[in-house]
Amino acid sequence: MKQSIVHIALVVHDYDEAIEFYTKKLNFTLLEDTYQPEQDKRWVVVAPPGSIGTNLLLAKASKPEQEPFVGNQAGGRVFLFLNTDDFWRDYNEMTSRGIEFVRPPQVQPYGTVAVFKDLYGNLWDLLQLNEDHPIAARAR
Repeated sequence: MKQSIVHIALVVHDYDEAIEFYTKKLNFTLLEDTYQPEQDKRWVVVAPPGSIGTNLLLAKASKPEQEPFVGNQAGGRVFLFLNTDDFWRDYNEMTSRGIEFVRPPQVQPYGTVAVFKDLYGNLWDLLQLNEDHPIAARAR
């Protein structure tokens, strides 16, 4: 059997501001932006550069009960993990583009990591896993 997680839905306030942030600040690629008239919504998918795995479905909050979760989908914990092949390249680029890092870079037993906020306040890890880490070895 072969399965994979294709999308992770990220609740956003506005499609266009989210697209702008992810494509301009994080350098993600816009994979799809399709209007769905029957539901009066858009199917918006972005992915990190070079990614062939899971991507983000930017889902606009469509009900009042969804609004409080924009920017707090994981209750204040790190929610998403952006792995890179060059931590310092991406950290410096993100910093120059105005990304707010709330925890500075640290070397941990599993790799190098720093925590940043997206435009709504969701916390992300930017990390470069050590070459011998099981996930890094699996990606090769």
